[in-house]
Amino acid sequence: MNKLKHLITHYPFLKFLVNRYVLVLLFFIVWMLFFDIFSYLEHRVLNKKIDELETNKKYYKDEITKDSISIKHLKNDDHVEKYGREKYFMKRNNEDIYIIEFQDEKKATAEKTNSNN
Repeated sequence: MNKLKHLITHYPFLKFLVNRYVLVLLFFIVWMLFFDIFSYLEHRVLNKKIDELETNKKYYKDEITKDSISIKHLKNDDHVEKYGREKYFMKRNNEDIYIIEFQDEKKATAEKTNSNN
């Protein structure tokens, strides 16, 4: 006890820290920041997850709108035929299809397949 009084006389700001209300308040703050279920650190982790889920939600909503527009276009027979020709290289019975690949596209596809292996 004498050492504590000696420290308080040399360092007057310690008198404020030794007050029991300040000690309880410091304990409470440390507890709430680090140890509690609702701690600040836990909230930071949860907020990051929420932000990630919000970006995923926005992405999927955009994809849903794109797909619904595509579905509306595919209800028309002309658009179905155009889609089949462009994506799946379909053709009519009496016509030929020529697929033209440019040199740059071949290199890009070759690099992609090599990087995946």
